[in-house]
Amino acid sequence: MIDEDARDLALAAARVADAHHATDVMVLHVGDVLALTEYFVIAEASNKRLVNAVVEEVEAQLKVLVGRAPIRVEGMRENQWVLIDYGDVIVHIFLSEIRDFYEIERLYSDVPKVEWHEHATDS
Repeated sequence: MIDEDARDLALAAARVADAHHATDVMVLHVGDVLALTEYFVIAEASNKRLVNAVVEEVEAQLKVLVGRAPIRVEGMRENQWVLIDYGDVIVHIFLSEIRDFYEIERLYSDVPKVEWHEHATDS
């Protein structure tokens, strides 16, 4: 069963990140293999200042768009891999070279990718 609120939050996070110059944005439905959350949103930025800007914009816009603030945010001091935890959705904003190193999406290559662009109507 798909949690529509979590899905909407994940899609909104992906769109906000993309609109604020994050690249290679993807949404993964990890709920069937990972008990702690339903969705991962993964994106990258080319430098630490952009990582910070994307994180701040995701937080601000999701509060406005869906009325939710994160449970916690980790990694802001380093701005290399920032994790924004909403409970049912975890947003990962990576510095490009850090994403290349960890290849987090490869660990979850067997889970469904969710289409997140505005024209998307189904996963």
